[in-house]
Amino acid sequence: MADLPPTSTSAPAAGPRPRTVATAAGVGLVVAALLVLAALVVPPAVDWQVWARSARAQVSGDLPPLHGFWRPGVGVGTVPALLLAAAGVAWGGRLADRLGWRGLLLVAYGAGLAWLLALALTDGESGLTRKLGADDEYLPTARAVDDVGAFLQGFTARIPDESEGQWPTHVAGHPPGMTLFFVLLVRLGLGGDLAAAVVVVLLAATLAPAVLVTLRVLGAEAAARRAAPFLVLTPSAVYLATSGDAVIAVTTAWGLACLAAGARASRTGGWLAWRGLAWSGLAGVLLGLGVLMSYGMPLIGLVALAVLLVARSWRPLPVAAATALVVVLLFAAAGFAWWEAYPVLVERYWAGIATLRPASYWAWGNLAALLLSAGLAVGAGAGAWGAHVAAALRARRSDEPGPGPDLRALLWLAGGGFACVLAADASGMSKAEVERIWLPFIPWLTLSLALLPARWRTPALGLQVVLALVLEHLLYTSW
Repeated sequence: MADLPPTSTSAPAAGPRPRTVATAAGVGLVVAALLVLAALVVPPAVDWQVWARSARAQVSGDLPPLHGFWRPGVGVGTVPALLLAAAGVAWGGRLADRLGWRGLLLVAYGAGLAWLLALALTDGESGLTRKLGADDEYLPTARAVDDVGAFLQGFTARIPDESEGQWPTHVAGHPPGMTLFFVLLVRLGLGGDLAAAVVVVLLAATLAPAVLVTLRVLGAEAAARRAAPFLVLTPSAVYLATSGDAVIAVTTAWGLACLAAGARASRTGGWLAWRGLAWSGLAGVLLGLGVLMSYGMPLIGLVALAVLLVARSWRPLPVAAATALVVVLLFAAAGFAWWEAYPVLVERYWAGIATLRPASYWAWGNLAALLLSAGLAVGAGAGAWGAHVAAALRARRSDEPGPGPDLRALLWLAGGGFACVLAADASGMSKAEVERIWLPFIPWLTLSLALLPARWRTPALGLQVVLALVLEHLLYTSW
């Protein structure tokens, strides 16, 4: 994908003044900080039970809007995490600018892997394994699956509460694709808690390279280099290293990278056009699998549309959509119909703790939890994004040249990420725990940080790593 020809570009518009972007970024950061502060302070201040944790999991020291609770501590990963954070802030931007492309991808993967492991190992080995091996997770269920056909055929009937042999929380709350991923690990002899955790972390570390590849294929290598330190040293690593949802994030991210490759290749004639069909088909397979891992993943289609808009090619859409549909229909033929299971899941959701969690809090508490996972600096990124969008709209009305490929890619992809979050929040099907549930959206939101003024980027990266270290060392995150 890295060797596809670059797109042609028009002369970029002047864009907003740096001071305007800085002001918008400052406003966004302040709003984000106030939102998080309110979400943390309001419930205990007014004795408001918002049920960040279920009734059976209530503990002293819980900390809405997060699912975790206070438990300060240090561990074997503390020193490596501090060293990585310091090195990343000091040299991350310069390395991203100077490394060759393949070197950048290798360093992004290696540094991301080290960051994930260092944060998780702050709690020792249990920091990696405690959640994946929990009774309400996929792995214990996967170990008990000896007949995949019967598993799929009986899956929907075991979603409702009080059903015979009802699934545990996370298995019931997702399509069977996530559990089948762990079934595969069990069949490969990687079904132990630690072995499965290592596989998840190794895959999670590919998330930043997937987004970087997407940007470069779209002709936005400079934007990729600016975004790289933020994608690697993300606070969401606290949750990516310990949650099966990292697999969903990686699957969809590589699906979008393939879609970008399909769009670029399909714009040319000859054999490259055929290669475009292959990339588009692979994109459909991965995105279809994402839909079979999470009921919320159809929303990632908003980022997929952004990819096609940036590439200026709609040719991959029918191929990718048809291939994704084939994947979903194959599961239906095997016994699991997504469209039949989803209403059953909605019924279970509203019969459970969702009825207790007040929408008047979680409509904005969700966004605060997201900011604690994605990083407060994303608030500044959102402000900068808004300033650039406003400038682009003004230029369009004045018939001035539009944004160049780097800016255009950042605006559309980050905008797609913001749209995913707003749609998920408005659906009412995400109340609490979004620091984990929305992990697939976070890399695309993080791209907004590449829109910050140059003098903001190092402090913003510093804020991101400090937040990650604080979360990991002061909280038991429950993931």
